[in-house]
Amino acid sequence: MLTLPPLSLYIHIPWCVRKCPYCDFNSHTSEQALPEERYVDALLADLDFQLAYVQGRDLHSIFIGGGTPSLFSAKAIARILQGVEQRIPFSRDIEITLEANPGTFEQEKFAGYRAAGVNRLSIGVQSFNQQHLKNLGRIHDGEEALLAASRAQAAGFDNFNIDLMHGLSKQTAEQALQDLQQAIDLGAPHISWYQLTIEPNTAFYKSPPIIPNDDQLADIQQAGESLLAQQGFQHYEVSAFSQQGRHSRHNTNYWQFGDYLGIGAGAHGKITQLAQQHIKRQWQTRSPADYLSKQNDYSAGSRLLSAEELPLEFIMNALRLHQGFSIALFQQRTSLDFEAIAATINTLSHKQLLQRSGDSIATTALGRRFLNDVLAAF
Repeated sequence: MLTLPPLSLYIHIPWCVRKCPYCDFNSHTSEQALPEERYVDALLADLDFQLAYVQGRDLHSIFIGGGTPSLFSAKAIARILQGVEQRIPFSRDIEITLEANPGTFEQEKFAGYRAAGVNRLSIGVQSFNQQHLKNLGRIHDGEEALLAASRAQAAGFDNFNIDLMHGLSKQTAEQALQDLQQAIDLGAPHISWYQLTIEPNTAFYKSPPIIPNDDQLADIQQAGESLLAQQGFQHYEVSAFSQQGRHSRHNTNYWQFGDYLGIGAGAHGKITQLAQQHIKRQWQTRSPADYLSKQNDYSAGSRLLSAEELPLEFIMNALRLHQGFSIALFQQRTSLDFEAIAATINTLSHKQLLQRSGDSIATTALGRRFLNDVLAAF
């Protein structure tokens, strides 16, 4: 039988100053004043249509992503959070994250975001190297990237993440490690460090940059992981590293197959419906203009997950975590018996891609390296 997992909320703000050439998210360039008031109205109306999914739970975490949410004023963010709390109770230790660009314009708002109730920033630095920032199409420079962390701390944020990419065009291993060391020196308690990937429907897909070869990428990955471990960072997820107690609670809820509501243009949600004993995925109207014109249900579609889909849906999230998952969690979050995946687990264990210790199942170092092959087995 399904049990209700923790509940999170994802809020999507879709506008950017400029679309980055590697970005495949639902983001749209804004050439005029943003419709803050109208969009906040729409977000809260969208949430009103989803309140039945709450099912008596408090909110475990909120993540405001985009796009570039830091284009919105602190006043608008405060109104969003106040409106959400009026509708759904916040847990006592709720984590509220806002994605922010490190540009000077956004830095000036950090104190206002903290006063609005945001208690964690995720700062999209990507690199501290000026040439690499230019190649990535970023609108901030290296100096602004350096200042962002100290400005966040001065604004009262003791919990923040720095996003960094590696495997960039003409990036040496030394330069990748310099980026990591800079983030460490700035006191970031959480670092998301991920390889640049070329996605369809991006400018880089149409005109790909020359990136390091597989051997070079493997060397960079290994050296970076070693550096972070030496500095006390726990590599707890594929591309996430944190100091003790600073892991992302919101993203961990995703990876443990928790529930989340999604509001905003193109947002996605995953909901356990206890009375019906099924799990639903839902997505919202993608175009900002269409989203703003809605007068009723903002959903663009939904589907129920079948019993046949559930093992992979759970596994592809849970195995991103280095700690893996427990058999009990699998059964609670899917309502399936462990026998549904036991044979596959045994096969992968014999291949030394998975390891089982009592009730816990996790990838081995080899399994993390070939995670796509592990997932394909399910």
